[in-house]
Amino acid sequence: MPFGTLYLIPVPLAEEAAAKSFTPYLINTINNIKEYIAENEKTARRILKEAGLKTPQSELLIHDYGKHNRDVSTVDFFKGLQAGNNVGLMSEAGCPAIADPGADIVEKAHRMGIKVVPLVGPSSILLALMASGFNGQSFTFHGYLPIDKADRSKRIRELESLAERNDQTQIFIETPFRNNPMVEEILKTAHPKTRLCIACDITSATEFIQTKTIAEWQKKVPELHKRPAIFLIFHR
Repeated sequence: MPFGTLYLIPVPLAEEAAAKSFTPYLINTINNIKEYIAENEKTARRILKEAGLKTPQSELLIHDYGKHNRDVSTVDFFKGLQAGNNVGLMSEAGCPAIADPGADIVEKAHRMGIKVVPLVGPSSILLALMASGFNGQSFTFHGYLPIDKADRSKRIRELESLAERNDQTQIFIETPFRNNPMVEEILKTAHPKTRLCIACDITSATEFIQTKTIAEWQKKVPELHKRPAIFLIFHR
């Protein structure tokens, strides 16, 4: 019997952004899947309902891929796929496997010869890059920077140097409740002419995306506490 297909199902970045996020193909796909791998079962069920799921929730099998169940060598999420059933992989927000632990699931699926199909949906990283005005042909996503202030400051200088030397956009994130200290460190560390894009609350009603030089940002610093944000540095 041939294996099923692993579908990578993007989810909205913001609670009120469902209409902006779900394509007709995605809606059709979820209505032909009864098994999912998700970081949070409650969140997954709510999102599927918002997307237009017609299958009764009681008929769904949702595997918990929370932080205590991420060892794919010991937890078997693949029995359904091996039996020929299609399975959906969902992140907590945005695209599965992009800055997301679901990458391990996708890697194992490839190793097992399981077909992987990514569906179109929102990625905060790419949306921020699109809106930044920075180099979209050469860019690097670095994830989280160090928490230690000295190490973080050193890393910001390194990214600034990479941006200038390689004509390359440098992208990174921070835990939302540490956004304000991050901005403070960037403005204190980077060169006044370096350009910084802050993309916050992407796709939500409070979306905020602006690109300015460090010197311009220093005149008025945005309030970003507990707001999901992407930071992009470029130097030209």
